[in-house]
Amino acid sequence: MASASADPIVGKRYDQQYRPPLSYSNADVKGQDFSGQTLRLAEFTNANLTDADFSNADLSGAAMSASNMTETNLHGANLQQAMVDQVPMVRVNLSDAILTDAMLLRSEFLNVNITGADFTGAILDRYQIRELCKVAQGTNSKTGVETRESLGCPS
Repeated sequence: MASASADPIVGKRYDQQYRPPLSYSNADVKGQDFSGQTLRLAEFTNANLTDADFSNADLSGAAMSASNMTETNLHGANLQQAMVDQVPMVRVNLSDAILTDAMLLRSEFLNVNITGADFTGAILDRYQIRELCKVAQGTNSKTGVETRESLGCPS
């Protein structure tokens, strides 16, 4: 059995044990490349995410509320339990993204690509679901869930 002193956390203050989440709140990250990065619990609230690349990034639990997303690339991104509410999404690529249990209330989806996106358990307005069902198609490559099924679209 290892001694308590061998544990690197024992005796350290809380703020030395756990790093706070990355914060880009109120930032202009237009055109920045975050592709493939681990950004769990990161804060992007009220940020300009225009033309930013989050493809294949892990954004699980991230807060992106009230941010501007125009031509943002979220292809294959993990947005499980993310807060993406009150976001105007214009020409956003959500193909193959995982949005399970994400909060998407009052977000607008204008000319978005949701091919293969998984919305299982996501919180959406009925109007959003109706609009997304018009373009929903494909199967998510990671979860195996059909986009139409995850949105509860009628057959």
